[in-house]
Amino acid sequence: MTEPIDVVLIGGGIMSATLGTMLRQLEPTWTIRIYERLGDVALESSNPWNNAGTGHAALCELNYTPERPDGSIDITNAVKVNEQFQVSRQFWSYLVGQGLLPEPSAFLTSTPHMSMVWGEANVEYLRKRFEALKDHPLFSGMEFSDDAAVIRQWAPLTIPGRAKSQPIAATRMAAGTDVDFGALTRMLIDGLVSSGVGLSLEHSVTGIRRQKDGLWKVSLRQEVGSTPLEVSARFVFVGAGGHALPLLQKSGIREIRGFGGFPVSGQWLRSDAPAVVAQHNAKIYGKASVGAPPMSVPHLDTRVVDGQPSLLFGPYAGFTPKFLKTGSWFDLFGSIRWHNIIPMLQVAVRNLDLVTYLVGELMASRAKKLDALREFYPAASGDDWYQLTAGQRVQIIKNVPGKGGTLQFGTEVVASADGSIAGLLGASPGASTAPSIMIDLIERCFPEKLEGWKPGLRAMVPSYGRTVSDDPAFAAEVLQSTAATLSIAR
Repeated sequence: MTEPIDVVLIGGGIMSATLGTMLRQLEPTWTIRIYERLGDVALESSNPWNNAGTGHAALCELNYTPERPDGSIDITNAVKVNEQFQVSRQFWSYLVGQGLLPEPSAFLTSTPHMSMVWGEANVEYLRKRFEALKDHPLFSGMEFSDDAAVIRQWAPLTIPGRAKSQPIAATRMAAGTDVDFGALTRMLIDGLVSSGVGLSLEHSVTGIRRQKDGLWKVSLRQEVGSTPLEVSARFVFVGAGGHALPLLQKSGIREIRGFGGFPVSGQWLRSDAPAVVAQHNAKIYGKASVGAPPMSVPHLDTRVVDGQPSLLFGPYAGFTPKFLKTGSWFDLFGSIRWHNIIPMLQVAVRNLDLVTYLVGELMASRAKKLDALREFYPAASGDDWYQLTAGQRVQIIKNVPGKGGTLQFGTEVVASADGSIAGLLGASPGASTAPSIMIDLIERCFPEKLEGWKPGLRAMVPSYGRTVSDDPAFAAEVLQSTAATLSIAR
């Protein structure tokens, strides 16, 4: 009988690559195998043109700092997300230092993060947000201005053509980053393969079932030739993006009951025009439209992919029932179960504003999309921009006790009671916080190993077991050391 595989990773994206790399450092003798349904890794959500590439640290994303009813700004979630991104910086720094990642510029570019708003109420909100964040150790160095001349220095495209009477304000953090998650994923998986980890491309998982001996039987089909295959595994991670929900449903674990998924698609406008690209070096986030999901917050982004800069604007949200960009039109309907149909219907009724917003986005003409771009870049010419389809995201629908079906924005690890199988549901901030998410998964799924693994986890992430921002001196040390290793702004 074939010896069981210690770890099966389903999906060749940034989550599987990150978890595999961590486990390889912690348990070098374990057998690990990655199964990916497409012809290469990082072709879905981890592909650089399917995401914004923002190193999400809540430096510019206004949805992480809501205004309370009393007018004060709640920074709790912003601090949490920034803490998670500090874990990513430390983990990547460790891999660079160990020679497990090449020159950081191959996947990471120092890119200022900005927030920009217009209108008196929004300017006042941004001013209060700045005051709430500027003295926090993780947001040190944030700048604020309501002077068009200063904002023009920060982002030259944003001012010419704008009415001088329009109230405008912006914040800027030089310490922001642009991340090519496709390149990072490929480099991590290349490193795993060179260390003996198996990678099987064009292999679709068709079933996951627990056997009587406690192991997991993973059934697969080769896309070329349709050859069936079965392997047994001690631990299974479902890092399959939007397809994680149906795969976890196939496993039969009780913990997935009550979960549903709401798919949201998107489109970008992209410009490669040298004269335009040369004038913009920032990721500028605005405020979301009423009813828009957080992942649809408009932003004008510098993107650096394979060393070449471009600009992206969007995303324009839309809807298809697919759970993956290369998925099936029946994905949504196939995910309906007796235990999630009521939460899904409750979400549909309670989020009519979201449905209205998505219908409006689907019907938006190219002219309307260019109008949205011109709110950020007033002098934009349609000839410099072309449209491309962004990645597919599946937002979590969860049955919350006392509340019923709730649409959640973010990511959530779902694991069996014994920790032998786990998967990741949800979307943003996702890839940016993959190391933090995977450490959480390790703690939940391998409690008996954790004590012995702590030295290894601290080697990879020196702040493991503590909060970076609790000690301003420690926060400054982490920011400075990782910035130096990764060759990015402090």
